[in-house]
Amino acid sequence: MRISTQQIFDGGAARMGDVQTALAKLQQQIASGRRMLSPSDDPVAAARALEIAQSQSINAQYADNRTQVKNALGLVDGSLSGVTDLLQEIRSAVVSADNPTFTDSTRAALATELTARFQSMLNLANATDGSGNYLFAGFQSDTRPFVETATGANYQGDAGQQLVQVDTSRQMAMSNSGQSVFQGGGQDIFQTLKDLIGLLQTPVATPAAQTALTSGLATGLTSIDLALTNISTVRASVGTRMQEIQSLDNAGSSRDIQYSAALSDIQDLDYTKALTQLSLQQTALEAAQQSFVKTANLSLFNYI
Repeated sequence: MRISTQQIFDGGAARMGDVQTALAKLQQQIASGRRMLSPSDDPVAAARALEIAQSQSINAQYADNRTQVKNALGLVDGSLSGVTDLLQEIRSAVVSADNPTFTDSTRAALATELTARFQSMLNLANATDGSGNYLFAGFQSDTRPFVETATGANYQGDAGQQLVQVDTSRQMAMSNSGQSVFQGGGQDIFQTLKDLIGLLQTPVATPAAQTALTSGLATGLTSIDLALTNISTVRASVGTRMQEIQSLDNAGSSRDIQYSAALSDIQDLDYTKALTQLSLQQTALEAAQQSFVKTANLSLFNYI
């Protein structure tokens, strides 16, 4: 079989081309730090990496959702803390009002104090987040939940709780309806305050009026205690959710680390191995070039 000079050139050039292609790919891998430059390099591994990346992305979205819920629950708890403090102050004022030495003007001053407390309570019930959404309006977050009336306050929201997906199989309420908070547990905070204000504004001129005052104050104290119990129950629910969020955050962080490690195992380059291969490929290229030059110089004229 006769081999032409052209075939010799073509074979040598092809060998050098193969080595150069392999060397260039290796250099790209080292520059990017990735073992796979395209899915075709390892289709099975590429598919697995895509699956893991998608799972990690979903996990990150759950983390963002948990942050949103955590912030909302923090605002709710802060408002409920203010409500608790306010109810305690109101309770102290009502207890002091049942003093037989108090005059009508003293009780009228207490009524004025409770009127200011009513407005403070209404402001807490109509609290908003940083975006102007009402915390206690249920699904109607753009509607002011409580509007003052002559006998208390009307609730304009609904009984809904906004649920957010915080994990694969867990949705969590980021709020409580204002009705369940301020008008739940067998009491109505706003009606109780209005009743107490009216009671303290009523002159006491007879023993019967004094008896009515004492009875009305006792009824008011019972309602305030029911309100405190209800607020405590709601705050306990909020606190439980915040603790669960923390646990889910810890689990989510662990999963993110596992996803990153799995992706690294599939995608990342073994630099020690790659640098060794780079040295071998460079040596192979030099050898191919030298072989090509020697082969190219071969001719019948060398033997004449």
